[in-house]
Amino acid sequence: MNKMTVNPLLDKEKGLLEAYAANYITSDDSSQQRLMRELEIRVFKQFMKRGKALELGCEIGYMSELLSPLVDTLDIVDASQEFLDRTKSRNLPNANYFCSLFEHYEAPHQYDAVIASHVLEHLLDVQEVLKMVHKSLSKDGLLFVAVPNARALSRQLARHMGLLDSLYELTPNDLRGGHRRVYDRVTLNRELETAGFEIVAQGGIFFKYLADFQMDKMIDSGILGEPQLEGLFSLGNEYPDMCADVYAVVRKKTTADAE
Repeated sequence: MNKMTVNPLLDKEKGLLEAYAANYITSDDSSQQRLMRELEIRVFKQFMKRGKALELGCEIGYMSELLSPLVDTLDIVDASQEFLDRTKSRNLPNANYFCSLFEHYEAPHQYDAVIASHVLEHLLDVQEVLKMVHKSLSKDGLLFVAVPNARALSRQLARHMGLLDSLYELTPNDLRGGHRRVYDRVTLNRELETAGFEIVAQGGIFFKYLADFQMDKMIDSGILGEPQLEGLFSLGNEYPDMCADVYAVVRKKTTADAE
């Protein structure tokens, strides 16, 4: 039986995502968000091989445009037709587009890479989507995940300022962005391992000490230039638990691994 006929929560989710897309402030307006996408690709491409790739969620396509040259084909799935249309306008030569909830997506083939950048924190049922990804990955395929970090130094500072009661509390900015949860490195790894994956690499991306809007102002004004931004990226390798994002590169557990 088609899942779409038996899960009204997912039907409602489609409407919520379309409304979110209609009110979305594009990441092209944020210098920090553009930087974070570029740094994610910088980290991920060390492990990526050419082949078939699947991107879960495209927003306005900035990440898609960075991914496209690294793979042979890029299938892009998003529940928002508006986001897909914005991404299509970038005219990526090797991209295919699918308007679907991730839970409903049926892969036409297996993938060498699946990219889920800033996706897991939004999902209604994370394990259901990871099950779909597990089934869609080839034997040697890799899943690339990045999520906002609960233990980012900026959040720790906010807690000491009395703006947060807990590092795991959803902030007004989280809620505006449609976040349902916030991860740290340990809970992200646990989520992925529960779904039958094993860690190939993991860490943090970009040592972040101030709020998003403050980082944007410092980058746009030139207070933070290329040397400082490069230094904050390098610092992230030393202090992953204080970074803006945590990431994981994972593969399917083999039978021997699972025993």
